[in-house]
Amino acid sequence: MSSERLIGGLRSALSFIDSRYRLRFSRRDQLEAWQAKQLKHFLQRILPKSQRFKDLKVIDLTELPLMDKATLMDDFAGFNTRGLSLEQVLPVARRAEDSRDFSPTLGDITIGLSSGTSGNQGVFLVSALERQRWAGILLARTLPRHLLPRLLCPWRAPLRIAFFLRANSRLYTTLASRRIDFAFHDLTLGLDVSFERLNTQSPDVLVAPATVLQGLAEAALAGRLTIRPTHILSVAEVLECADADAVLAAFGVAPQQIYQASEGFLGYTCEKGTLHLNESHLHIEPDWLDAEHIRFQPIITDFSRRTQMIVRYRLNDILRVANTHCACGRVERAIAAVEGRADDVLWLPDLEGSQLLALYPDVLRRTFLMHGATLQEYEIHQQGLHWQINLQAADDYANLCVALSASIHALCAQQGLQPPALSFGHWEAPPLHAKRRRLKLLQLPEDWPCTY
Repeated sequence: MSSERLIGGLRSALSFIDSRYRLRFSRRDQLEAWQAKQLKHFLQRILPKSQRFKDLKVIDLTELPLMDKATLMDDFAGFNTRGLSLEQVLPVARRAEDSRDFSPTLGDITIGLSSGTSGNQGVFLVSALERQRWAGILLARTLPRHLLPRLLCPWRAPLRIAFFLRANSRLYTTLASRRIDFAFHDLTLGLDVSFERLNTQSPDVLVAPATVLQGLAEAALAGRLTIRPTHILSVAEVLECADADAVLAAFGVAPQQIYQASEGFLGYTCEKGTLHLNESHLHIEPDWLDAEHIRFQPIITDFSRRTQMIVRYRLNDILRVANTHCACGRVERAIAAVEGRADDVLWLPDLEGSQLLALYPDVLRRTFLMHGATLQEYEIHQQGLHWQINLQAADDYANLCVALSASIHALCAQQGLQPPALSFGHWEAPPLHAKRRRLKLLQLPEDWPCTY
């Protein structure tokens, strides 16, 4: 083993130990004191290394303006400490996408493209040191206790991980080592081409988007897959009840979640099955969407990053908080669900016609789930006051359209909303590598103010 690889492995190991055993806070004030200390160092020592912030003397985080993907892309070189411009890094990322060879770097910098589900693709930069630390943090937060001997004991077989995603990255392959047999499966090639390799590897850990996990579960139930993973992680998409039920039926394991984006490793599922925000490594300000403080969009400051500055970065995601403390004892904020993106929220006028009110994704999903197995797939696209609903029915398509229309009208009456004009069509499966988007706001109804 080269000295460089040995040092990288040690960094990952130290990061694993630190995240799993030291950064376990029993009180919220302890966590917040730790965050304050890290933020102070970040604001004074790291942030000024980037061109965007070099002349600023920041004491309090709230002195800084909010940023988002558009802000980052408009001043890409200013938001990283290497001074790398978009013109320098974008060709490297696009060549990797076109060739499907994701190993090239720019020096020690890994360059990746976000999936662009919000309409504009982003670029992220991660140094070798950050990759090694990320690997340790991820394993510390997501690996169950029963698999630790496979990772730590040299006389045991290595831990086998199968990973499905649209694009690979040196970030992910950092996990590969003597103790981890890591196999990437390219979703742009389809699922069928992976079955033989998957059966041969027989992974202990299966990581994939929710729709892919459902497809793998169907293949297992049909006898095409013989794998028996003992830990299953859903990534990149909203994990719906139907997905989780299918995975449990096929593999006897309930899937857990990783909340990961190009902006960072944002959340993980604990041993009690609760999704927690990764607040030991991030500071997250909730931008509340309702007076009851149930849903919010996260504003992220990643004080653990040293290359690309993610500072008061407003994500487009909508998170719903858990209404009880988790039995695991962690004080990191518990999340009931990542409901989707802000443009997954649909809007309708109230009965008086004075304002638009939000219909959140979980409310609509519950309404559609009431139709059970008759409704196999659906999507809703809102254009003004019109909803185009495309669906796949198990049997009587016409009757299902009538039933869904009645359910939507009943929901609108319950919520005090004017119902939309409805059109129905047939659902068509998107490419496997595309993220599932059940709901999409294409255009707001005009001439009304919005009220969350």
